[in-house]
Amino acid sequence: MDNITLDVPALFDLSGRVAFVTGAGSGIGQRIALGLGQCGAEVACVDRRTDGGLSDTLSLIERAGRKAIAVNADVTDRAALEEAVARTEASLGALGIAVNAAGIANSDLAEEMSEEQYQTLMDINLKGVFFSCQAEANAMLKHAKGSIINIASMSGVIVNRGLKQAHYNASKAGVIHMSKSMAMEWVEHGVRVNSISPGYTATPMNLRPEMAHQTKEFENQTPMQRMATVDEMVGPAVFLASDASSYCTGVDLLVDGGFCCW
Repeated sequence: MDNITLDVPALFDLSGRVAFVTGAGSGIGQRIALGLGQCGAEVACVDRRTDGGLSDTLSLIERAGRKAIAVNADVTDRAALEEAVARTEASLGALGIAVNAAGIANSDLAEEMSEEQYQTLMDINLKGVFFSCQAEANAMLKHAKGSIINIASMSGVIVNRGLKQAHYNASKAGVIHMSKSMAMEWVEHGVRVNSISPGYTATPMNLRPEMAHQTKEFENQTPMQRMATVDEMVGPAVFLASDASSYCTGVDLLVDGGFCCW
């Protein structure tokens, strides 16, 4: 006990660290990218969007007083991701944090789903996360230190009532188990891998007017009787990115308002 300090611990301070966030142009990825910057990290914001969302993220992080770069890249393109990581390290420094939030969602009857619909979602949600982790880990392993956080979904743990999305559920279950597998491959090399599984979240996709009836059902089915805000995904991400979670790897952190308890 003699070596314990009574100073306030800086467990969540990310100052001096470099983060790489895919899907940073909107929704959960955008808010987490900003949150990492607010906690001191310099952030590479990665997305394939061309609607200005990436520029908005960059502007918000810079207003928070941190350095950021925007990288337009598709997570299904391995070479583009490798180049994005290299550019990040050249511009900001050694990569220490990665959040893989790029993903899509849609639904259709399993017996009627086209191969194209199935494959496109799997390419982005599962292969894209694999390629992202691969590029990020190849940088982190050189420094023997890093934290990778993959955004999965409670849909990788349960089947959502009333939603026809067998392919989406399978992709997110794959992200969870792939994260655990990678965590064990890299545990001896200083690289931690964890996942966050959000419940129903008030992203732009879920706040569209045509979704009003569906989102009411989402709220009714959740013990907390509401959807999460994107702000509520920042704390879990900062926790897993920071020294506060230094003994956590292979964890899937459910952030679902109690949904999976019922």
